[in-house]
Amino acid sequence: MDSAAVTALLERLIATWENEVVEFKRAGRDYDTDRIGQYFSALSNEANLRGTEGAWLVFGVDDRLRTVVGSDYRLEPERLQGLKQQVAQGTEPGITFRDIHVLDHAGGRVLLFDIPPAPRGIPVAWQGHYFARAGESRVPLGLDKLDAIRQQTLALDWTAQAVPDATLDDLDAEALATARTLFAQKHANRLDAAEVMAWPVETFLDRARVTQHGRITRTALLLLGKAEAAWRLSPHPAQLTWKLEGPERAYEHFGPPFLLSTTRLYRRIRNIQLRLLPQGALLPVEIAKYDQKIVLEALHNCVAHQDYTRLGRVVVVEQPHRLVFENEGSFFEGQPEDYIPGNRLPRRYRNPFLAQAMGELSMIDTMGFGIHDMHARQARRYFPLPDYDLSEAGSVRLVIHGGLVDPAYSQLLMRKADLPLADVLALDRVQKKLPLPDEAIARLRRAGLVEGRRPHLHVSAEVAKATAGKAEYIRTRAQDDAFYAKLLTDYLQKFGQANRKEVGQLLLPKLSDALTPEQKERKIGNLLTSLRRKGLIVNQGVDSAPRWQLVRSDKGKAAP
Repeated sequence: MDSAAVTALLERLIATWENEVVEFKRAGRDYDTDRIGQYFSALSNEANLRGTEGAWLVFGVDDRLRTVVGSDYRLEPERLQGLKQQVAQGTEPGITFRDIHVLDHAGGRVLLFDIPPAPRGIPVAWQGHYFARAGESRVPLGLDKLDAIRQQTLALDWTAQAVPDATLDDLDAEALATARTLFAQKHANRLDAAEVMAWPVETFLDRARVTQHGRITRTALLLLGKAEAAWRLSPHPAQLTWKLEGPERAYEHFGPPFLLSTTRLYRRIRNIQLRLLPQGALLPVEIAKYDQKIVLEALHNCVAHQDYTRLGRVVVVEQPHRLVFENEGSFFEGQPEDYIPGNRLPRRYRNPFLAQAMGELSMIDTMGFGIHDMHARQARRYFPLPDYDLSEAGSVRLVIHGGLVDPAYSQLLMRKADLPLADVLALDRVQKKLPLPDEAIARLRRAGLVEGRRPHLHVSAEVAKATAGKAEYIRTRAQDDAFYAKLLTDYLQKFGQANRKEVGQLLLPKLSDALTPEQKERKIGNLLTSLRRKGLIVNQGVDSAPRWQLVRSDKGKAAP
C-alpha cells in the first residue's frame, strides 16, 4: 500500500479503536519480542474465530490517549524485517506477518503489522502456548475457543476424524518412542527432554497434535499405528509401495506406522556411490546416488499431501537413473515452482491435521521450505534438479535424478559453487532442452554460461571445453552459415557441380547433432536459397532434380 492508503487505514483503525483484532502500543526501541509473539497468537486466533481477513498490531499509538506518539522500535529496516523470521520460528504452525507497513505520520513513526488469521482448523501458538483476547486484554486461549477452531475442518479433513473403537493398543511401541524423541528434539529450546519422556502417553499424543482429547485419529493410525491395525482405515488403503524397474524387477508394500515405514522404504533403494572427477583434479568426488534427506522429504510430502479419499497408495518407482514419486491428489496450494525460491508460505493444506502432526514430529516443515531445500541440496550435489509433472489430473509426479544428464552442467556446478539458485534452475532447463524465458537466456549469456541459438542452447565453450566431453561439444555446437557456405563453394569450385544428394552428403555430417533430421534438411535448403539469391550459385537443372553450379564471371572464373 502507498502512504495515503496506509494513512487512511490507520485513521480507520483509530476510529474503531481496540477490539479483539486490533491492538495499539507505544512500543519503544526494545519492545519485548516475546510479547509481540503473544499478541500475534492472540490476534491471529481471534481473526480466525471472527471470520475477518486479518488483524492489526500497531506501534506508535498511545493506547490510553488514542493519539499518534511515534515509535523508535527497530529503526533499522533489516532488523525490522528480521522480526518476520523470529515470529515464524516461534509460532506453531510457523506463520508470520503478511507485511509490516512503516508510516511517517505527522505525530511520529507508526508501524502497522498485518497479521493473518489462523489457518482453518489450526490454532496458532507462541512458544507452545495459545493466546486469545478478552476485550482489550491478552489472555490464554480457552478450551471453548480452542475446540471451535479445531472443529472447523473436522468434517472436511479426512485425517482429523476419530476412529471408532481404536485405542492406544493399536499404536506401535517403537513408533511411539521414536515420536517422543523427535518431539523432544524439536522443542528442546522450551521443553526439557526428561519432562517430555515423563508425560503419560495420552498427554504426549495430544501435545504432539496426533490425537484429539485422547481419541485415536486417522492421523495417529497412519503415523504411529501398528501394521495389523491398518484395517481400521478400510476401505482407504494406508500403504506405501516401492517398485524396482529395469533389468531386475522387485516390489514391496509398506503399511503403518509411516513414521518408521518411510525410512524402511528408503533402505530398499539401491543407493550406490557415484564418482565425479572435477576438471583438473586428480581425485574424484564421491557422491551418493540419492541424498537421504531429499528422498525422505519427497516421500513425507507425498504422505502429507495425499488425497486419501481417492483410495490410492503412495508409489515410489526406482528406475536405473532416477526415482519417481507418485501420490493421489492435485497440487493443493499454488504450483511447485512457486516454492523453489523459498519465500512462498502455504496458506492451506489438504490434510491440515496430518500436516500439523508431521510438523510436530519433524517429518515436514510447515513453512514451504521443503521444495526449495530439495532443489538446493540437489544442486550442491551437482545433479539435475527435481522435476514435477502435473499433467495427469488428480495426481502429482515428482522425479529425483540419480545420474547426469549433461556432464558439462555438473562440471560447471563444481567449478562455480557460488552460482545463484536462479541461474542453476535456468541451466538445468538448458541441459534438459526445456524452454526458457528471454530474460533468463539473456542473463545466462551475459554471465557467459550458455551459447547457441534458441532452442538449441548449450553450456558455454568455456565450460564444455573443460569437460571430458570436448568432442561431444564440437559435435553439438552450431557453426556460422559462412562455414557451411564455404564448404559448398569449395566443393563446386573443385568438382564443377553437385546434385541435391551430393550437397546433403557434404553438409549433413557437418551440421550440429542437436538438430533433428528434418531441421538439418531445412537448414541445407535455406542455405542453397540464400546462396542463389546472392548470385553465388545457380541451378542448371530443374526443381525436381537440381544441379548446382557456381555463377561464372565474364572471364570464365567462378564469381567470388
